[in-house]
Amino acid sequence: MERLVIQGGARLKGALRVQGAKNSVLPLLAASVLLEEGCVLHNCPRLSDVDAAVEILEYLGCRVTREGHSIRVDPGGLTRNHISREKMQTMRSTILFLGPLLARTGSCSVYEPGGCRLGARPVDLHLMGLEALGAEITREEDRLCCRGRLRGGRVVLPFPSVGATENLILAALGAAGTTTIYNAAREPEIGDLIAFCRAAGARIYGAGTSMLEIEGSALRAAEHRVVPDRMEAATFLTAAAGTGGELLLTDARPEHLTAVLQVLEAAGCRVERGDGEIFLAAPRRLRAVPPIHTAPYPGFPTDAQAPMMAALLRADGVTVFDETVFSDRYRHVPGLRRLGAEIGTAGALAAVTGVTRLRGADMEATDLRGGAAMAVAALQAEGESRIAGVHHMMRGYENFAQRLRSLGCAVTLEADGA
Repeated sequence: MERLVIQGGARLKGALRVQGAKNSVLPLLAASVLLEEGCVLHNCPRLSDVDAAVEILEYLGCRVTREGHSIRVDPGGLTRNHISREKMQTMRSTILFLGPLLARTGSCSVYEPGGCRLGARPVDLHLMGLEALGAEITREEDRLCCRGRLRGGRVVLPFPSVGATENLILAALGAAGTTTIYNAAREPEIGDLIAFCRAAGARIYGAGTSMLEIEGSALRAAEHRVVPDRMEAATFLTAAAGTGGELLLTDARPEHLTAVLQVLEAAGCRVERGDGEIFLAAPRRLRAVPPIHTAPYPGFPTDAQAPMMAALLRADGVTVFDETVFSDRYRHVPGLRRLGAEIGTAGALAAVTGVTRLRGADMEATDLRGGAAMAVAALQAEGESRIAGVHHMMRGYENFAQRLRSLGCAVTLEADGA
């Protein structure tokens, strides 16, 4: 196990290329199960979650090769229609294999997925949608057994769940007839999945809207470049803002970050949007912003809530956060308080009163974005901070410490107990 050791006080400054989106490459790898001739994915980040998805594909019998940031998948050798409990527990996104595996084999069994503990995250919407397409699903404790010939149908999601939308798109491609999904999620990663499937021959209509129409069809081969990671971009932008720094992000999609950029501008940052670029220049001290309500895209993303909170710890005034997506997404708050932050919480609300100084402390990450928030806060603190639970951050940030060092920050990784 490792700890992130941060010497705070430096202004983050420089340029960084945004890596491929973790939340896009995972459903793309699950989709590869459906392709007759396989696929090549470029711009894939080297992350533990991606490694876990690759291991599942290999467990199912697919042939996977990696070269740099490209992954080639040949699903022709798929021989299994089940995934073990151990592999399902590695991350939340393992549930995305359910739809395509059922569509391809007609029956499969998986277990309830793992992932960050952020409150209730049931898979009921996934199962409800699959049942609407003709699947028969039984539960044996935490095991899900699914079978049936899928047929096109009408699915109305009570909440625009990203994972359920992705699972149903992939299942619908293997169903007979046409499927319509109402109240579908509109996140950029959904659009990336649709673009990939279209490249393989899929007929999907309504990309970018809340109503999708999918025609069941065979998928051939595809070559695709993964969309840039808007959550990595948001994390480094908040780090630059909190330290009063300057940052140029390349290979970025500013149109995917509108809500985040608007908050940073309200806090006093100068933000310039270009073709594939975002430039941010922050003042020495940010100012508090109007209440931030997390919401499905195009609203303020729940994944950016914790890093943004960390950026505003020293802002002039009080900022209120309203977390509407996950019930337990303030798990980073105790760690930030150890640095001297003034944060009050009551249910879904958190009020951040800006302080003039933060001091280094020991913290422990309990989830991916909460760990990133601790790093953003530690960069602003006087003295040294140590963050345990680095494995959570490795799920979503490639070479996190090295990339921060390239921006002038004193950040190292050390083994626990060193």
